[in-house]
Amino acid sequence: MSDTVRFDWQRSERTGIPEVVFALGKTTAQLVSIAGKAIEKEERILMTRIDADKAAELLGQFESAVSWHEASSTLVVGASKAQTEIPVVSQVAVVAAGTSDHALVAEVEQCLGFFGVRPSSYVDVGVAGLWRLTSIANELNEFPLFIAIAGMEGALFSVLAGLVTGPVIALPSSVGYGVSAGGHVALNCALSSCSPGIAVVNIDNGFGAAALAVKMLKLQ
Repeated sequence: MSDTVRFDWQRSERTGIPEVVFALGKTTAQLVSIAGKAIEKEERILMTRIDADKAAELLGQFESAVSWHEASSTLVVGASKAQTEIPVVSQVAVVAAGTSDHALVAEVEQCLGFFGVRPSSYVDVGVAGLWRLTSIANELNEFPLFIAIAGMEGALFSVLAGLVTGPVIALPSSVGYGVSAGGHVALNCALSSCSPGIAVVNIDNGFGAAALAVKMLKLQ
């Protein structure tokens, strides 16, 4: 492995969450080096924000040892190795305001699945059509934990937290026009919400939301 990359193979033992590779900004050579070392060590690792060209390079070099999920821009190294069995019962509801948030929903789903958590997703239930959310409130309350994804003014975070008994992890999306400011309005609305029981991660940080969910589930 290149001496510019020092992969943290023991992070899972220390923290319960393995190191996940943020591929954006890394060179193809660095990603190939990390993947090769993981395969050599028979370890499974997840890469996020990996573009099609870099994914194609890894697929070409490692073939069935890697698996790329295009919608989420994630890639699993060591995909041929048996995965940890994922519980049949879903433990997290992923609730997204709009279909424009699909890429973030996919990233959260893939990260949760990699960590051994089964999500259920509810998409396009934003507050512009409030009935879409209130009509599934009873169904949502079957879940112990929620990841809410919203851009624009981020109203979904407060409304959802006012309807459900479980904690809500707010994941601000950069989706939105003009003054939505690339997700900063949604982020500030989540931070200043009057609904109790909301935790907030950074804009577009699907991995961070999934990792927090996994740690919260371990407290049960």
